[in-house]
Formats: sequence, C-alpha cells, structure tokens
Amino acid sequence: MKIIIVGPSFPYRGGIADTNEALCRAINKRGHQAEIVTFRLQYPSFLFPGKTQYSDDPPPEDIKIHRLVNSINPLNWIFAAGKINKMEPDLIIFRYWIPFIAPALGSIARMLKKSIKTIAITDNVIPHEKRPGDKILSNYFTKSCNGFITLSSSVRDELKSLISKPITYFPHPINDNLGEKVEREKSKEYLGLEKDVNYILFFGIVRKYKGLDLLLKAIANNDLNELNIKLLVVGEFYTDPEPYYDIIKKYNLENRIIVKNQFIPTGDIKYYFSAADLIAQTYHSASQSGISQIAYNFDCPMLVTDVGGLSEMIPNGKVGYVVKKDPKAIGEAIKDFFINKRSKQFIEHIKEEKKKYSWDRFVEKMEGFYNQL
Repeated sequence: MKIIIVGPSFPYRGGIADTNEALCRAINKRGHQAEIVTFRLQYPSFLFPGKTQYSDDPPPEDIKIHRLVNSINPLNWIFAAGKINKMEPDLIIFRYWIPFIAPALGSIARMLKKSIKTIAITDNVIPHEKRPGDKILSNYFTKSCNGFITLSSSVRDELKSLISKPITYFPHPINDNLGEKVEREKSKEYLGLEKDVNYILFFGIVRKYKGLDLLLKAIANNDLNELNIKLLVVGEFYTDPEPYYDIIKKYNLENRIIVKNQFIPTGDIKYYFSAADLIAQTYHSASQSGISQIAYNFDCPMLVTDVGGLSEMIPNGKVGYVVKKDPKAIGEAIKDFFINKRSKQFIEHIKEEKKKYSWDRFVEKMEGFYNQL
C-alpha cells in the first residue's frame, strides 16, 4: 500500500513527532510505501506555551517528509488535500492529539477522494486541560474518518461516547530512535550527577495534570530522607513553575531535588533514563504516556498513579508500582523499591513485558484493522 501519515514530524519536536517517524519506518519495513505530511505552521507562536516548537536534531534521512499543512488557514487545507490526493495513497493515517487541529485535519479528510481510507490514531479525544468547544471540535474531526486506533482503553471508551464507527485499541509501541542503554556510571558522569546517589526521574513536559506536586510532597516523606535518593525533574514547564518551587521550599527539599527546566534533545534522553533507578509518573489524569515506553526501552522500573491508561501498561508488582493519587502511597512505594532492592526483579519482568510493544506488531494489527474497514 501507499500510506500517508498526517501529523507532527521533523522539523517539529516532541514525542508525537518522534512516534510518527517511528511508525513511518515500521510501515516501510513491512514492505509498504509510507511518507509523512506535516505542518508548515503547527501552532501560531502566541499559542505555543514552550520556548520553541522546533527540533535541534538533524533531519531524518530515511523517511520522506512533506511540509504542507497550515493549521489555521482554510485555503491551505484545500491546497493540502489536493496535494495528498495527487499522491494517490491507499490509506491516510491522521494523528489526532488536541482539538485545536480538528478543523484543519477534519476539513482535509473531507476533501480526500472517496477511494482513500482514513484511520485516525488518537492520543486524546478530550484534553486533560479542558477548554470550551473541545467536544464540538473533536466531533467535527471524528465524523471525517473511517476508523480509529486509540493508544489506551480509556480513550477508546471516550471515543465510543462520541461515534459509532469502527474503533480498536493498540498499546503505544516503543520508539526505536532513542539509542542503546548507557552504563549508569557513564550516564551520571555525562549529566554531572553524583555517582553514589540513587535517582528518581520525572521526565517530559511539565503540565498541571502530570502531578509533579504529588511527587514532590511524596519526596518530603521523612522516611525517604535516609535513603540517599534525589529526584530529577527534567523537562520544559508549560505551566507556572512557581507553585512547584514553593513546595520545594516549604518542605526544605532544595538539596534533594534537581530541576532542569528545558526540552531534552532526543540524543540525550538515553543518559537520563540510563542514570535513573526509578521513573515516576504521578499523574492526576492520563490517557496513556510515551514516557512509559521510553522506560521500557531502557529497562527502567516505573511508578505510576492509577489513572487512565497508565495502569494498563504497568503490571503492578512486576515492572513497577501502580498507586493511588496520594503522596503517602507514592512515598511508600518509593520506600519499598529502595529498601527492598526491587530493581533487579522488576527489570527481569520488563525485558519480557516489553516484547508486546514492538512497532512491527503495531503495524501488523493496523493492517488487519484496515482490511476490516
């Protein structure tokens, strides 16, 4: 088949762009012809909460990327749809993650030739940080596609409340562009970390729903004071950082927390996950998270809260912990991990569990779903 993926890709940065590129490679590896159509303009700069939308990494040389879509220009949507039609694809895969892009992607989908099947991979349908009009915009987009793949059962259930079209759920695969695990001591040296300290890693863009406040309060547990652990908070803040610094100050955590408020290039991700003993995702709400897959890639035990699709990916007591959204419960799990030296047994299970999340398996399932449409 000829397949076009429509969504973020280089020169844009972030997990969704990385995942689209990994999907494109996996499709090509199975003998299809896949290309990506990405944005000329993804977000107007005044709407983007971070420092930059663009990647510092070199462009991928093994996949073809077309910059066609302007997210806010309806005339461009006609142009983009025409260009896609001329490519004569059998299948279009739309990547849907936020209602803001629903008018653009929904309109392009409506202007495609009827012979082209359309599948949307939906990270979210209704965002964690809700805004007026979200449901109306998502309704507009979902009516334009033939079928839907969700990356968690919680999003699948959410989608079922909006539409009666074919929906299936495949877990988020593990990206294959992050490099190999690095020896822990070398990773700590590269990052300038203390060699005799154990580290918990909170990684990725910081938003309110991701629950950094819960983790900081858990670290304040006096029992953890004696365990020689520090928390690494690594990622750009898309929310006001001051409330988090207030918690750090309130509980005198200045010497136990390291904050790196910046976006991490793909090439450096391996060092943070190789240096960490435990990955923490203490979310208030979630659908799924690409952080879990990065942790699997680097054989890192995980601690997650029991929200959304996070618990689906983390068998409790095997590859990590699934706990309540409560600082005390989070603190108890951290204490158990370090005092009872759970790392080795968790890593053994991780190596087996992650076999489920290959890109080849994802594309194979996607082919079966396509044939059912």
